[in-house]
Amino acid sequence: MDQPQDHELMLAVREGDLPQMGEIFDRYARRLYNFFLRMTFSPETSEDLVQDTFRRMLEARHTYRDNSRFVPWMFTIARSMHSNHRRKRRREGDEVELTDQILEPRSAPDVEFEKRRNVLLLRTALARLSDEKREAILLSRFENMKYEEIAQVAGCPVGTIKARVHYALKEMSRVFRELGHEVQ
Repeated sequence: MDQPQDHELMLAVREGDLPQMGEIFDRYARRLYNFFLRMTFSPETSEDLVQDTFRRMLEARHTYRDNSRFVPWMFTIARSMHSNHRRKRRREGDEVELTDQILEPRSAPDVEFEKRRNVLLLRTALARLSDEKREAILLSRFENMKYEEIAQVAGCPVGTIKARVHYALKEMSRVFRELGHEVQ
């Protein structure tokens, strides 16, 4: 038996079949967690943001349209939740420099040194990007979203997303070189 598509599940949730949100959660919680982890570098914050995103999806289910695409709609909400989180931390004076959080990789001891080093370099390079560039890179390269979908999520023109990705890759390349690693 075929599983219902995400769009069909969300339409059912919109119409009041709230238990279907459990299936959506099972499909996307890890994906959202990984997105937030790459944005915040904090496992605890990422867990909270996943929960907040699904709560907000339930609250905003009436905004999901028949012609909507589920993943961009979900990431629009996720992006909003992350922005709210950042604003709140800035207001409270609780802004932590991202690079301070990632200098010690949380890798398992049995992972080879080179792999840990590359992960650390990637995290460092991502942390040095602006939120907008980091978000564009994560959605395009890690979430495999099309530029048009990312533009929809970010609420800006496709050309802006292309430029953000381009400049983010250039900045990351520079960081890799500065840290003494040849970019391949």
